[in-house]
Formats: sequence, C-alpha cells, structure tokens
Amino acid sequence: MTLPVSPLQLGLIVAGVALVVGVMIYNWWLERRVRRRIDTTFRKPVEAVAMAGAGADRVEPTLRGAGEVPDDVIPAYRPPEATSSFAPPMDVIAHDVPPEETAVPVPVTDQTTIVESEGATGRAPDPEIECIVTLQPAKPVGVGAFAAGLHARLGKRLRWFGRTAPDGPWQLLATDSRGEFIELAACLLLADRNGAASRAQLDTFLRVMSELAPHLPAAMSVRDVASEADRAEALDRLCAEVDVQVGMTILVKENGSVAGTRLRGVAEASGFTLASGGKFEYMQEDGGAVLYTLTNLRNEPFTPDSLRLSATNGIVLVLDVPRVTDPPRTFDQMKLTAKRLAHNLGAELVDDNKRPLDDAALASIRKQVEGAAEALRESGIEPGSPRALALFGA
Repeated sequence: MTLPVSPLQLGLIVAGVALVVGVMIYNWWLERRVRRRIDTTFRKPVEAVAMAGAGADRVEPTLRGAGEVPDDVIPAYRPPEATSSFAPPMDVIAHDVPPEETAVPVPVTDQTTIVESEGATGRAPDPEIECIVTLQPAKPVGVGAFAAGLHARLGKRLRWFGRTAPDGPWQLLATDSRGEFIELAACLLLADRNGAASRAQLDTFLRVMSELAPHLPAAMSVRDVASEADRAEALDRLCAEVDVQVGMTILVKENGSVAGTRLRGVAEASGFTLASGGKFEYMQEDGGAVLYTLTNLRNEPFTPDSLRLSATNGIVLVLDVPRVTDPPRTFDQMKLTAKRLAHNLGAELVDDNKRPLDDAALASIRKQVEGAAEALRESGIEPGSPRALALFGA
C-alpha cells in the first residue's frame, strides 16, 4: 500500500532539489571567478633580457609553443640555451647536481630569470617558485577549518596565506592565526637543495587540496601537474648553476693538531656559537642570521663531547653566498676572522692544495664572490632574501 505524500513532505523534497541545484550553480560561478582572479593576481609578465648584438629581438621565455599553455597555469621556466660566463671561485663547494642531470647539463644565461614580485619578499605567495592552489570558501573560515591541510607534510615547504577582504593583502597563516578568511592560497615550494619537487609530491599536494575543498566547502583552482613538474625541474637547474659556497681552510702547521677544548674557546672568543648541526655559526648581531660557519676539516661533526675528548688538524670556514644579504662584505669579514683564528691557533690559511692563501689570491676569490652574487640577482634571486633562503635551504 502506497502512503499519500503530504504537502509538507512534497515541499521538503522540492526544497532539497532546489538547494542541490543552487549549490551546483554557486560552485560553478565561484570557479569562474577564481580563474579570472588567478589571471589578474598570479600571472606576472615574464620578459627576457635582450639578447646580445645589435637588432636582436626580445625573447619571451616559454615552456611550450605558443598557445599550448592553458590560461590558468603560471608560465614555466624556459631551459636556457647558452653557456654562462660565470665561473665558480677557487676553493668552492658547489651545489651537487643529481646524476641524471650531469649527462645533459643545462647552463644558465642572463636570459633566464625569475620575475621579481611581492612574493619574493615572503609576504605573499611567490608564483615564480611555488605551486599555488587557491580556495574560495562558500563562507569565511578560520584556520581550524583546514588544520589538516595547514600541517600537511609533503617533502617540500608548504605555506598557507589568507585574505580577509577581496583583493586585500595576503596574511601568512599559522595555527594561532586569528580571523576568518574569504580566500586561501596553499603554496608548495618547487625546488630546494634537496632537488626539484617530484611528480609524486605534486600529485599528493593537489590530492590533499582536492580532498580538503569539499569539507570547507570551497571552489578550487587546480594546477596542471605535468607543467608544474617541468617548472620544478627547470627551477632546480637554474638554482644549481648559481649555488656557490666558498670555503677557507685553516690548517695546523707541521702536521700538528689542536685540542677540541682549545678550539672551542678560540672559536667562541671570535664570536662563534656551537650549533646543533655539528658546526659553529657566526651570527649577524642585528637580525640573527647566519653569516658563515666553522666546520671540522676531518669531516666529523663538532659536539660538546667530541670537542672535549678529541683534537683536529684543521677547520674550514664556509660562506653560503645565496643565503647572505651582502656576500662580498661578508667575505671580507670572514677573511679577517680566518686570519685571526689562524694566528691564535698557530695555523695558516691555505687552499685545497695546502698552499698558503696570500692577499692576492683572497682578492681574486672576492671578485668571484661578487660575480656569484651578481649571477643570483640577474636570475631574480636577491642574496639573503626570503626567496633565496627558501630555494637554497634543505
């Protein structure tokens, strides 16, 4: 026997169908709005430096041929085609290149650059070095609504930004961030010193975002994984070309050694602090940034116990060029510190072949440190900037 449908039940059924249809139409409208905003917010004009020679045409770097990149995808980096004139300085610890990359080296010229943007300051998403997914919730949400995504571990740095008003400034989000946000941006770093973001990492990132969006609920912009993986590889090659660390070796004379307790005293008197990574760090007085480090020549980490119980025949001071704001000036400071340490330890400053480093050799290294810093800037990476610290971190 079929029970009659009451007017109330019929009304509820009709209202439910109308609600579902309304949500589908609203989500479609939001998605179109997101795509338009991406075009105006994240797409930056990328112009290459004019090629050398009179009458040369300007080159627009692209990953594929004209018309093959979707409008809602950030243009990828174009692999460079000419050899750079920059040569690493003597006694340099260079960035390791993965074995598969060494077979086909990709040099960098001044035509391969990262566009300067607000994201380079760290205060906003950086579309030049991050894969960005934007979410527009149906109603404003707090950070608790997407806590699972906020703390996702994907093998690369993940940052979240939020806006509290349309076209308002981005706010970097953390667990304790207050307020409700009408737009969110999840940003996965495309490359660091561990290499490029893999296809699997990018797939996982987009899957996490896709699973999170319906729970808010929110309209979502999805990146093309293949093009983002290509961008990550190109960015990693660019960074490998301009990644330079300069080392100065202080060798104890006559095959002698210095006790760890004495070394620690001399190092700390010179301004170094023993860090957890097995090395001493010389910190900037104002901002607390690491200017250069002191490591064991024997490739063994320094610890309180090892310094108390053992000795070493030498130390190495290392300047990480991309991670300091003024590399030449920092080099000058490190040079003076190295000379003072050598004097106090009864040692001498030498090159890789254990030949003394005189002022002429040090001046030559300084010029090449200047060249390394300039190569970074020409690539759109200001030494010591938030962008540089992200790209040249582990």
